[in-house]
Amino acid sequence: MSSPAHAAHGPTTTHGPWGAGHPHLIVSQGGTHRIFPLDQDLVRIGSAPACELRLGGIDAVHAEVRHEEHDEYVLILHGPATTSTPLVPIESVQADGEVLRTGARFTLGPWALVFARDEFADHGRPYGGRQGGEGAHQQRQPPRPDYTGPHPVVP
Repeated sequence: MSSPAHAAHGPTTTHGPWGAGHPHLIVSQGGTHRIFPLDQDLVRIGSAPACELRLGGIDAVHAEVRHEEHDEYVLILHGPATTSTPLVPIESVQADGEVLRTGARFTLGPWALVFARDEFADHGRPYGGRQGGEGAHQQRQPPRPDYTGPHPVVP
């Protein structure tokens, strides 16, 4: 049952704008780390000069992170790696991969990487709507926005 305050304001949502929430990878090796922003729809990770995230000691194109049509970030592996969850078929990218959620970890050779995104925009987080809380004790949120078409870069 909706409360009067809820009726006055309508349903709440965590569907942020395309690419919102400062998605990034924390890249670590040997006790040092750096932040790599995921501000492109495709980030290739490898040792090749053409990779957006160049890391020594791994395959030329070892992995990629795709920002897919539902505003999710998906890890796709092309070389050996350890991931925090098993890879599964992901229809939107037509490959096996992992939908990255804040805290998702993976290793590529000597490199440890962790995905992070502000909770309001990380669609799989508790209180984030699509998984991990919606429908239980929370009001359902409206449908996900239509993210088709050109996508502005979110600072």
